[in-house]
Amino acid sequence: MATLMDKLRGYLRSPQGQQTIEKAKRMASDPQNQEKARRFLDKLRTKRH
Repeated sequence: MATLMDKLRGYLRSPQGQQTIEKAKRMASDPQNQEKARRFLDKLRTKRH
């Protein structure tokens, strides 16, 4: 039986997984998305304290 990690690794090696990785890289390099992520993480940090 394949574990969740095995399934994830298999997906990431597939052509569809590679497309997902490339899309995520493009989104991560967008300054607007970086700012959204920063605000989200800041919000999480302030809720913890």
